[in-house]
This record gives sequence, C-alpha cells and structure tokens, in this order.
Amino acid sequence: MRFAFIIPGIMCVITANAADSLSGAIENVRAACGGISNELSDMKTKAGINTAVTGVGTVAGGVALGTGIAKSGVDAEIADLESEIERLRAANANTPVEQITIADPVAFNRDLGNFVATYSAQLQKRESELAELEQKSKTLGNWRTGMMATSTATNIAGAMVASTNKVRGDLKTIINECLASVKTLSNVRMQARIEKSATDAELQRAERIVSACDAWSTVDIDVINRRASGAATSAGVGAGLGIAGTITSASANSDATRGGDDTREKKLNTAANVLAGATTAASATATIFNATQVGVIKRAASVADECEGALR
Repeated sequence: MRFAFIIPGIMCVITANAADSLSGAIENVRAACGGISNELSDMKTKAGINTAVTGVGTVAGGVALGTGIAKSGVDAEIADLESEIERLRAANANTPVEQITIADPVAFNRDLGNFVATYSAQLQKRESELAELEQKSKTLGNWRTGMMATSTATNIAGAMVASTNKVRGDLKTIINECLASVKTLSNVRMQARIEKSATDAELQRAERIVSACDAWSTVDIDVINRRASGAATSAGVGAGLGIAGTITSASANSDATRGGDDTREKKLNTAANVLAGATTAASATATIFNATQVGVIKRAASVADECEGALR
C-alpha cells in the first residue's frame, strides 16, 4: 500500500516539472526574440528616407543631363546665327564700289534708303535673336550647374545614411540566440506532447510560437548589410562625379569661357553633360540598392512582428 501512494506522488512531480519546462522554454523565447522589431523599424525608416533622398539625386542628375543637352542645341543655334551675322557684315563691308550713272537721283536715293533700312533691320533682328539665345544658353547652363550641385548634395547625404544603416553584430547574435531558443522550445514541446504533460491549448500555443519565430531561419540578415554597402558605394561615386560635374559646368558657363575659346567651351560643356549622365546612373544604382534593402528589412520586420505577436 505504501508503494501505491509513492507512485502517484512521483507522477505528479514529473508532470509539474514538464509543464514548468514548457512555460520556461516559452519565456526563454520571449526574452531572446523580443525587441528585434524596434531595431528593424529604425533601419526601415532610414532606408526609406535614403531611397527618397537618392531618388531626388537621380531626378536632379537627369534634369541636369536634359538641360545640358538642351543647352548644346541652343549653342549650335548660336554658332549658326553668329556665322550668318558675320556673313551679313562681310557682305556689306566687301561690296565693290563701281561708278554708275544715275538716271533718276530721286528714285536711286529712295531705293538705296530702302536697301540700307532692310539690311539694317535684318542685321538688328539677327543680333537681337543672338542676344536672346545667348541668355537662354546662360540660363540653361546655370540650371545644369544647380541641378548637378543638388544631385551632389543628395548623394553625399545618401552615402552617409547608407554607411550607418547596417545590422550591428549584436543584432545578428540576438537573432541566432532567438533561433536557438525556438529550437529548445520545439524539443520541449515534443517531449511534453509525448508525455502528455501539457494541455492541448498549451501545446498549440507553443506550436504557434515555434512556427512564427522559426521563420527567422529564412531571413538572410547579411543581405541588409550588402545592400547598405552597395548603396553607400554608389552614392559615394555619384557624389564624386557630381562634384566634378558641378565644377565643370560652372567653368563652361562662366563669362570668361563663353567669351573666349569656342573649342574649349564646347569641350567643357560636353564633359559636363557626360558627368551629369554618369552621376544620374550612380544615383539610380544607389536608389535601387536602398529600395531592395527596404524590401529585405520589411521581410525581417514582418517576421519579428509575427514572432512577437505569437509570444503575447
């Protein structure tokens, strides 16, 4: 009879310990996996902001390129108009003087006056058109320089944000510890199920936690850092090209250059346009890296939210 009383006592102790183990394993998961979403939320915000920032840089670079191309067209019109004006002036200066007999002085003076008036009006019109085109070219050049400066500033900001928007080593460690605690919970749950030492509700809750938190094993957290490094590098390249492009554009559009060697001015304008295109491409690449980083962070944040939600 004494033995019969001892057996139930032992069974009660075992049951209590198994239940405590399941509850303890859940608490371990809560301690290891909780709070990850807060860290990822800050990273997601930074990546989103950086996508917008480098996106502005891409647009600014594109505007600079488009403006530079438009300026090249205007400069070509200026060159043609200058040639026409030069021909008009040369034709007037080189008109041969011949002795002629004037039969009707009144008619001659009238026709000569009309010719001079027509010539003067034509020359004045062309010179006025030239002045307007030169002002338009100057304005477009200033716009190109301003847009290049804007693209440079946004790329510098983008490089700075991207270089800091990375997963810290301790976060990766936390995720690994989270997965280890989930594995322990899975084993304890299996043991409790075999021993029938936990209720169906307790087992189901543990199963939901394991299912939600084990999803961390499908998230490649290192991708976040690779995207950040790619964005920082691309934005840095864009910033360097933007600085060179801004300086080149400003030099090409300066009064000293515009009033000097036409060949040098054309070369500087071409170089400024090339740099604008290269800056735009680098900014676009940084934007893509930032956008894809947002996607990865969102995926990780979703896992964190579901895991922490299952632990509530």
